[in-house]
Amino acid sequence: MGTALTLDRPVSPRARGPARIRPVPHREPTDGELIERSGGGDRAAFEELYERYSRPVLGLALRRLGDRGRAEDALQDAFTAIWRSAGSYDRERGSGGAWLYTVARNAIVDGARRRPEPPMQAPEEPSGEGGPEERAEASWLAWQVHAAVGLLPEHERPVIELAYWGGLSQSEIAERLHVPLGTVKTRTRSALARLADLLEEELA
Repeated sequence: MGTALTLDRPVSPRARGPARIRPVPHREPTDGELIERSGGGDRAAFEELYERYSRPVLGLALRRLGDRGRAEDALQDAFTAIWRSAGSYDRERGSGGAWLYTVARNAIVDGARRRPEPPMQAPEEPSGEGGPEERAEASWLAWQVHAAVGLLPEHERPVIELAYWGGLSQSEIAERLHVPLGTVKTRTRSALARLADLLEEELA
């Protein structure tokens, strides 16, 4: 009688507890990502861009044109140009905010050339509170700073962002970036000098 063959039973893995699903933190898409998605026809991404930048672009138009009606028309022209040009955006050549600002500014300037300036009207009495124009102007100035920071070199930009938007001291920045404190101070001075030149050119 032959020897019976026996098959080893597979070793079952040890029982494990229920798998824990770690929540993935929500990350807001960058301006560049929204522009790229808009270039692919994503209207939701374009609408988010509009939510982020409509007020600053309106402020830019008000500063250039000096009339709210013309500025609102220029706002629509600017975002039409952004939608049409989004496919040409190249993140390797600069930040999304800087690209958007350039396209919007060019569209506003072109629109001002096409539309004649209306006759001058008597100015209204100033009120004690800032109106829509003043708020839009403030948003535009804030955007100017944001766009200028986006043009800083890669080694200087984090220092300014952590200091002014992160609220960190220079010592904390040095610890966060793992660089000497003296390096942080040097980069800060250099970045502020560049920002002054960039903003002086745009605000002149």
